[in-house]
Amino acid sequence: MQGGKLLTVFVCLVSTVALVNAGDPYFYYTWNVTYGTAAPLGIPQQVILINGQFPGPNLNSTSNNNVVINVFNNLDEPFLLTWSGLQHRKNSWQDGVTGTSCPIPAGTNFTYHFQPKDQIGSYFYYPSTALHRFAGGFGGLRVNSRLLIPVPYADPEDDYTVLINDWYTKSHTALKNFLDSGRTLGSPDGVLINGKSSKVGGQDKPLFTMKPGKTYKYRICNVGFKSTLNFRIQGHKMKLVEMEGSHVLQNDYDSLDVHVGQCFAVLVTADQAAKNYYMVASTRFLKKEVSTVGVMSYEGSNVQPSSELPKAPVGWAWSLNQFRSFRWNLTASAARPNPQGSYHYGKINITRTIKLANTKSVVNGKIRFGFNGVSHVDTETPLKLAEYFEMSEKVFKYNVIKDEPEAKITTLTVEPNVLNITFRTFVEIVFENHEKSMQSFHLDGYSFFAVASEPGSWTPEKRKNYNLLDAVSRHTVQVYPKSWSAILLTFDNAGMWNIRSENWERRYLGQQLYVSVLSPEKSLRDEYNIPLNTNLCGIVKGLPLPTPYTI
Repeated sequence: MQGGKLLTVFVCLVSTVALVNAGDPYFYYTWNVTYGTAAPLGIPQQVILINGQFPGPNLNSTSNNNVVINVFNNLDEPFLLTWSGLQHRKNSWQDGVTGTSCPIPAGTNFTYHFQPKDQIGSYFYYPSTALHRFAGGFGGLRVNSRLLIPVPYADPEDDYTVLINDWYTKSHTALKNFLDSGRTLGSPDGVLINGKSSKVGGQDKPLFTMKPGKTYKYRICNVGFKSTLNFRIQGHKMKLVEMEGSHVLQNDYDSLDVHVGQCFAVLVTADQAAKNYYMVASTRFLKKEVSTVGVMSYEGSNVQPSSELPKAPVGWAWSLNQFRSFRWNLTASAARPNPQGSYHYGKINITRTIKLANTKSVVNGKIRFGFNGVSHVDTETPLKLAEYFEMSEKVFKYNVIKDEPEAKITTLTVEPNVLNITFRTFVEIVFENHEKSMQSFHLDGYSFFAVASEPGSWTPEKRKNYNLLDAVSRHTVQVYPKSWSAILLTFDNAGMWNIRSENWERRYLGQQLYVSVLSPEKSLRDEYNIPLNTNLCGIVKGLPLPTPYTI
């Protein structure tokens, strides 16, 4: 019962049922969110568990499946989960961020129901409230192709999820207090692979096992907080095959820079001597490199890995060149039978250009971040609810942010940041990073074409350098120091959607905004009605639901 007390919390830890007799199948899960103790870096600390697991369980789905997850919040504060990369077509109600949903109160539960409609690929989920992500609660999320859709490579022997992230030994509440008091978090204390940190020469059990001669898929996601991580495997090439829901041209790489919020799927063949090998994840673009290793074993081997680790690349020019090597596979089918390249995005006229520039300032003695001089703050009433109940004017103003930043921004306006974008328009968004640090940015509800990334400042003349043929369609793009990145997309998914820095410190302190994409028809063809189990809070608490949409 949504909103009910936890009377049956531990009756069933996980339940999965498939109903295949009525359209797309349904899969049911029960997730219990609790605090626990773990020592990822050797120091016991409080973490967030899902069904007793850190990281949380892998969520394994297939295109168009209905996923129903009953989340019981056993924490002592409100909690939400978001599903990074899932587009939730016509259904921002399930996005699980504070601009669309009331957090699940402590001691209650809420049931998510979503469908990865016409999507495949490698994703992850995580807590979107406060700094809960710094304590765990994240896990892998994969969407497999339907059997009737061809995949541009042979079925692998097995499919592994590799979650890499930076990590702090202080609790999420202590880190939140740092930010609330105006302090910064500083550099991370370590790096984890699937919730563990190891050293060369340790007696750690293998994270993954491979049979000699067989090929395996590894889904590598950076679920961290601020650090780009380079991932590599001792003695093995990685063939990149998929990136955030898109099949890509299949090139071999010795290592991959995985920026915060990004996911890559690679094929690795067990074609070396039958022994153990190290996987390595190390930070990039920080003053001091922090790294960890994990063991990948050949079946039956007890030969320890070599202590000589593959070196990480140096500088960000290498990373930029790697980004430019990624290409959309135009002939492969994704979630639908038609080839990816049948969508000619480069021939669509741009109707609007939005330039979002990093902004950093001190407000009332505390550091804040934003876009174009506006630093977002969450509202007691989620933005989507205020809009749906036609009470927006009591909660936020539209378009406080401008499409073009001022030449010199010295102050930040701190208020809810909501931008109107006309339904079904083709928009160009340019992220400008005037700072010396690495950034990455994510858009909920969509995938976009990452057409360019270059040093310096963007001007319209830079469009001549855009990749208008086979840029990868994805949901998170990096922006290098003193550089810009451009994306193109059609805003055809009605709802309220979050654009955010994937640097969680910056996001928490205001570097995010929401785009309101409204269908003028108010029709079920364009957007689903509010779910009947939706938590209502703020000024809409206790109000009757508005008249539902019809076709």
